[in-house]
Amino acid sequence: MTRNRASAWTFAITSIALFMVALDNLVVTTALPVIKADLGASLDDLQWVVNAYTLTFAVLLITGAALGDRFGRRRVFLIGMATFIGGSALAALSPSTEVLIVARAIQGFGAAIVTPLTLTILSAAMPPGRRALALGAWGGIAGLAIAIGPLVGGAIAEGLAWHWIFWINVPIGLVVLPLAATRLTESYGPEGRLDIPGLGLISAGLFALVWGVINGNDLGWDSPQVIGAIAAGALLLIGFVAWEARQEHPMLPLRFFRSRAFTASNLVSLLMYFGMFGSVFLLAQFFQVVQGYSPFQAGLRTLPWTGMPIIVAPIAGILADRI
Repeated sequence: MTRNRASAWTFAITSIALFMVALDNLVVTTALPVIKADLGASLDDLQWVVNAYTLTFAVLLITGAALGDRFGRRRVFLIGMATFIGGSALAALSPSTEVLIVARAIQGFGAAIVTPLTLTILSAAMPPGRRALALGAWGGIAGLAIAIGPLVGGAIAEGLAWHWIFWINVPIGLVVLPLAATRLTESYGPEGRLDIPGLGLISAGLFALVWGVINGNDLGWDSPQVIGAIAAGALLLIGFVAWEARQEHPMLPLRFFRSRAFTASNLVSLLMYFGMFGSVFLLAQFFQVVQGYSPFQAGLRTLPWTGMPIIVAPIAGILADRI
């Protein structure tokens, strides 16, 4: 297989996989009122249908990248895809909100493995001259999936049934799996040793911090559980930074943060996703429950807000080489 052809296959496979897992971040939001009526869910249940995916995704994102570097990115990518497909099938078959929440957590686990590996696999496969453009397109695809997630979820819930939000992942994933196994080239990270203490600190710290934030409204921001979880998360993350500073081959090279551009871009990304993911759940409820719009109409009304990354990300990739 020629280098150009191999790069094209890599881009196609990683793009489809990325689109699937990014879409599931928000695809369920506009279908929540339908799920509530069908399964008899409470508002707390609906929050955890969203949060179960977000929590496992956020906690295990760095872990997925580290496992790929150690055991082979293609191999771990295949495991992540299989996990995501299995979680999707379980979500589609869920007879209760409890099962649906578990299925969403399994989806988030698979997505946390797949997402960073689509980036590293694509970056390794692209020649240097085309890498920035490919990564800009990668960002555009992720932005597209996030932008149209509420719209797609609303259209499926209104035109078919909410179960098809998850069923649609299964046949696409079953096509991607054999293509990934035969068309992707195996690659490894620069350091083969798995940093177990670092993985433990970052995973536990993020879990405690995100759990505290998610449960702040329900338990009260001044409750011992929430304060304890946030404090423990902060201490564990400080411990992770201290541990990484001592390592010869850290999972997260702290020298990157000496660059103002790197630090600023990560801060902007944090604020953007904090606002987007924190608000869209409430917007979907407001449009449908308060203003009486259908799921599709509610998804359509979020599109101008969530759609901006579709436009900006590819342009940023092109300009990165020039500027």
